[in-house]
Amino acid sequence: VVAWARGPMASLFGGCLDDPRVTIREADVGQVVRSEASAWDVILLDVDNGPEGIVHKANDALYSIAGLISARAALKPGGVLAVWSQGSDSGFTRRLKQAGFAVDEVKVRANGKRGARHVIWIATNGPRPAVTGARL
Repeated sequence: VVAWARGPMASLFGGCLDDPRVTIREADVGQVVRSEASAWDVILLDVDNGPEGIVHKANDALYSIAGLISARAALKPGGVLAVWSQGSDSGFTRRLKQAGFAVDEVKVRANGKRGARHVIWIATNGPRPAVTGARL
């Protein structure tokens, strides 16, 4: 994604990767979250079709209780872990809560109103902030 943002899709990204507020880490996300406590405002996971290692079994560790606890520890207070999935998974929602997150499961559609239905879990490290008028 980073290579595309700097290369063939650079005009769409509008230089956002060069913003001094942005930090890009091209590394194994599991290693990053295990090694950096309270370092991140947001962690976005879109590494499989959902919260299990369908594409790569090794990714199961990201979605396990231990992986989610590591992700929470890597977030600053009030930080957000967002996880995309092709569908709901009540077991994953439970694991997020067991890891100490405040959790919202947001159903979204690809391509506006006509696309497939997906889920994005918004897991907050601490109490959820009050949001009014926000849309995903």
